[in-house]
Amino acid sequence: MPLVSVVIPLYQTERFIALSIASVLAQTFTDYEVVVVDDGSSDKGPEIARGFSDPRIRVVTQLNRGLAGARNTGIRESLCRYLAFLDADDLWAPTKLAEHVKLLESDADIGLAFSASELIDDDGKSIGLIQRPKNEPFTAEHVFCRNPVGNGSAPVIRREALEAVAFYDETLRRACWFDESFRQSEDIECWMRIVCTGKWKLALIDAPLTLYRVSNGGLSANVDRQLATWRRFRAKVKQYAPELEARAGNLAEAYQLRYLARRAVRSADASAALKLMSEALRLDASILRREPSRTFVTLAAAVARRLLPGGLFEALERAAIGATARVASLRP
Repeated sequence: MPLVSVVIPLYQTERFIALSIASVLAQTFTDYEVVVVDDGSSDKGPEIARGFSDPRIRVVTQLNRGLAGARNTGIRESLCRYLAFLDADDLWAPTKLAEHVKLLESDADIGLAFSASELIDDDGKSIGLIQRPKNEPFTAEHVFCRNPVGNGSAPVIRREALEAVAFYDETLRRACWFDESFRQSEDIECWMRIVCTGKWKLALIDAPLTLYRVSNGGLSANVDRQLATWRRFRAKVKQYAPELEARAGNLAEAYQLRYLARRAVRSADASAALKLMSEALRLDASILRREPSRTFVTLAAAVARRLLPGGLFEALERAAIGATARVASLRP
């Protein structure tokens, strides 16, 4: 049996699936299987996936159940010690699995290892930004407020950690690991349950081994829906960690509102961005003190998006992203 199961949920992503699978096949670590879960696709994505001749790849087909449902099927279809998740439009650097396995094998208390992520556009080009949280103890409060994992293609998870948060869904009549009632925020909702067990640690590999595709037309671009789902996530945290939610819920939501304000700026929706920043500061103004640079920059970007012509704003945005990338590249 392989050591790692790579689970790739596939839904209407024929443009990217070959590249995603190719990035797995290019891994320096080779003791893995690939479970591609066709989540009811009507495009050629499943056919492309089946076109790979590598015996480690198999395609499982189901009716559409969403990302959480596809991941659950992938988990159920595999028995490997580690589960790695790769969304069908994202990519991995060649040493991704090797670095994660090395870290997980070094400490049996690590339940979830994740890497920094480089953001790319629809054409696979870097947009000059890296999701790189500070490497600090990732407590339940930190995960709740900041979601350091960042995206669903960043982690590799110990099976024992996933089994520790498995539950039986009475409606679906089957065991689940990800909550299938969530069509967004399903990843952070799962990470939260893992860290709230009190048994498992989260650990960061401080290198951009995940290439995370950012698309304004994608699921994550719908700000209103994303906020509503995140608030559902907060309500669920209140059920199993009421003291944590009471202590940190407003701060966590303020950070989420600020994040969504940045997405609204990228979508050229200045009114939404300003409204979200206003809500964030009203809910917990301490984000100005805790992260002054990021908070002021987001607020300034929202104001600039409202006041400046689109072309001028975009030119300034490209310059700012370039400066940010250069600073990040000089980080020791």
